[in-house]
Amino acid sequence: MSGFQLHRLGQIMAPESGNPHEIEGVLNPAAVRGPDGGLYLFPRLVAAGNISRIGIARVRFNEAGDPTGVERLGIALEPEADYECVPHGGGGCEDPRITFMERLQRYVMTYTALSPLGPRIAIAVSEDLFHWQRLGLATFEAYRGIDFAHVDNKDASVFPVAIPNHVGKMQMAILHRPLFAGSRPEETACEPESRLVDLDHESIWISYCPVAVDGLEPHQLGLFNSHHRLATPVSPWERLKIGGGTPPVLTRHGWLILYHGVSEVPEPGRDTHHLRYSAGVMVLSKEHPQTILYRSPQPVLTPQSPEELHGTIPNVVFPTGIDRRDDLGQPDRFDVYYGMADSRIGVARLEVPDELPPGVAADPPSAESQTEGSSP
Repeated sequence: MSGFQLHRLGQIMAPESGNPHEIEGVLNPAAVRGPDGGLYLFPRLVAAGNISRIGIARVRFNEAGDPTGVERLGIALEPEADYECVPHGGGGCEDPRITFMERLQRYVMTYTALSPLGPRIAIAVSEDLFHWQRLGLATFEAYRGIDFAHVDNKDASVFPVAIPNHVGKMQMAILHRPLFAGSRPEETACEPESRLVDLDHESIWISYCPVAVDGLEPHQLGLFNSHHRLATPVSPWERLKIGGGTPPVLTRHGWLILYHGVSEVPEPGRDTHHLRYSAGVMVLSKEHPQTILYRSPQPVLTPQSPEELHGTIPNVVFPTGIDRRDDLGQPDRFDVYYGMADSRIGVARLEVPDELPPGVAADPPSAESQTEGSSP
């Protein structure tokens, strides 16, 4: 196990009986401190027909400071824009991440819009967490023949401050994982274990936008026109796919993110396999976040409890929200909020070690010959 210790605190949210917005599940929430210091969750609420909304809930804590439940406060976003709706009545606003951006003095929400073209990254901003202004879909410039604009994309999050791009210019940065053809776990599972990973098409990327840190208003958010490939599947637990998780938060060691990895689980007595979603830790350099300082050799969270093993999609833990417990005077404690089998929401306590333990490489051992010229 890695030096990052994670302890389950239990289930914090489940579908509310009689609530039509939640009949198919509550999952994958954003987590952020509000202007009042309270902690708010923004869960994905799934109604009949897989129509998703983004709710608002305030977290309740016990005397020890552990989260124990939520108070539902309504809906933050529901499918209304043309890029959130599909023909014949479907659509969705899904899997949000929220970060308070210091330069903008606003909260920035990245979420998956189920557009007529497929899932795409959408962005909204708020000053108070209750009133959200849609900015539309994130737009990406192509890079060295890689088309980010016309593929599915999701699991995005932004840094809370400007970070340097590949030439050192301070810009707004977004983590995202484009879903190119052949890179979905259902597709890579059909390939042999010794397969060659497609570095450009199976990676988490950092992309940069100059507009939001140049003194312009948020509604003028522009094109993400600079890109850097960050991380590719390396370890067995993430062999089939890696993707984004929690937004980056600053620790004593650098920028911390929890990300997800997908592997296969054999079914006893049968010649079939199921997918398993686990969570790992990555630490990026504070000064140069393109540099990975640490990466989990093993996951810090794998499906174990009945709520994680059985649900809408079994064998899934999916981290999306993180809260640093400065309110308890414990800056090395982070509460991680995660989806449980695409049905419920759990929370776990992550303890950051005093020193970074040994990790694994950023790229597969065979990557050197492939990476030449693949990123700035």
